[in-house]
Amino acid sequence: MSSPGSGPVAGEDRRTAGAGPAGTGPAGRRFWTGRRREVLAGYLFVAPQLIGSLVFVLLPLGLVFWYSLHEWNVLAGSFEFTGLDNYDALLNDPSLPGVLAATGVFSVGLVVFNLSLALWLALMLNRRLAGTTFFRTVFFSPVVVSLVAWTIVWRFLLQENGGVNGLLDMVGMTGPNWLRGEGTAMLSVIVVQVFKNVGLNMVLFLAALQGVPRELYEAATVDGAGRWRRFRSITVPMISPTILLTSIITVVGSLQVFAQIDVLTSGGPGTSTTVLVYYLYQQAFQFHHFGYGATLSVLLFAIVFVLTFVQWQLRKKWVFHEQ
Repeated sequence: MSSPGSGPVAGEDRRTAGAGPAGTGPAGRRFWTGRRREVLAGYLFVAPQLIGSLVFVLLPLGLVFWYSLHEWNVLAGSFEFTGLDNYDALLNDPSLPGVLAATGVFSVGLVVFNLSLALWLALMLNRRLAGTTFFRTVFFSPVVVSLVAWTIVWRFLLQENGGVNGLLDMVGMTGPNWLRGEGTAMLSVIVVQVFKNVGLNMVLFLAALQGVPRELYEAATVDGAGRWRRFRSITVPMISPTILLTSIITVVGSLQVFAQIDVLTSGGPGTSTTVLVYYLYQQAFQFHHFGYGATLSVLLFAIVFVLTFVQWQLRKKWVFHEQ
């Protein structure tokens, strides 16, 4: 027989029978299980990258496309929707073919010279000879030098009375005005950029070469393979993933060049060195055609995306372990 007042107590016990301590669910099951803690930790670790990608990549891409549909005059304070008018102007721009041609020449020249020289230097410095550490430092040091400072120095060296022509004059040769000649301006810009960044690709190639097993070369030598055959059949396939990486980095970098063009030639002589990024800068920030500049940005993004996608798809045909 229950005592007076026992009813409410019993009811309270029934109501709280399925509840546990704080942080637990029904029947005493804890909410923060080990699995959920791991999932939360994973999300917290990737959150900075996800937020950064959203704020600094996806959001700007969306805004650029939105701006490309408008005519934005900062000086007049107007922002008018024009639809696809900017894209129609892009297709009918008489200067664009020359700009794309200059961009193609610069990109092809930079990629070919940079990768070829970087691989050759890596092969030379991969040998166990005295002084290789010093030369590795010498060739890599331009990478850490300020881009603008590097370009300004080369602008003085490549002038008509600059250091390069001074050296040529010492051997009885007369050099041209490298940055003002139609045939030498683009070559000069390419060479300056190659010397600036070749050290980075050299280090990447060097790391890849040091990962190639020596036993492969020894077995090939025993089988009678010459130096060229060993390079073609062993070295290139084994370092092909690094070749893919450096080619993508170099191609994308060649399409984003701006400071070198601005400091060395300002797009001249004429428009012979006006690449797409510099033309975009001129339209947006010199002529204040921000809508058309955004349209050129969309074009640049499309070119970079297509070239990167093509390189990534072609890896299955020549990159080792991707077949």
